[in-house]
Amino acid sequence: MVRSVSVLRSNFIGVYLKASEDMVLVPPRIEEDSLLAIEEELKVSATKAFINGTSLVGAMSVMNSNGIILPSGYLGDYDLNIPGDRNVLYLEDKINAIGNDIVANDKGAMVHTGFSKSSVRKIQEALGVEVIRGTIGKSKTVGSVSVVTAKGMIVTPDTTEEERSELSSFFKVPVKDATANFGSVYVGSSVVANSKGVLVGESSTPIEIGRIDDALS
Repeated sequence: MVRSVSVLRSNFIGVYLKASEDMVLVPPRIEEDSLLAIEEELKVSATKAFINGTSLVGAMSVMNSNGIILPSGYLGDYDLNIPGDRNVLYLEDKINAIGNDIVANDKGAMVHTGFSKSSVRKIQEALGVEVIRGTIGKSKTVGSVSVVTAKGMIVTPDTTEEERSELSSFFKVPVKDATANFGSVYVGSSVVANSKGVLVGESSTPIEIGRIDDALS
């Protein structure tokens, strides 16, 4: 099932939300009806977060079942209620829009080519998976142009068939290209998912929703 939502009157929900199998980070001023829809669809409890002065918690964080990564000097007005025994890494790097620049599941993580060797090593230790630098469809902001779960992965249509095959082998899931929010290639900024449910921005078309559903549900 796929559910259409908006967050803080924006259809680019991926910049405001970050989900895993057991939690979803949301901005503190999220609308109550959106919050209810998010928890119902993803079948997890929400944790409110305000990261370094911004509600863009999806763009500023990444996580899998093993760990969560936040920018160095995390200044949260809300204590993060992180379930399970999860590693927490406050990453110090010139690249700090972590959610836009890392895409990860429990099998692997791909990161922006500009991350330092030291950062790549720390990311690997925190998430407990192999980490590679790379691009998706020529984009270095790999988290903004892809979404991966335990079931599947969607990527920008700019990816080649060879790239999709390589990503499928690395993340151990089927990979399909998709758009959302009426043609946006930034699916990572427009779609939020785990293996239990999928959320898309409200301006996504029925054709887009069908393709996303087929890939991630």
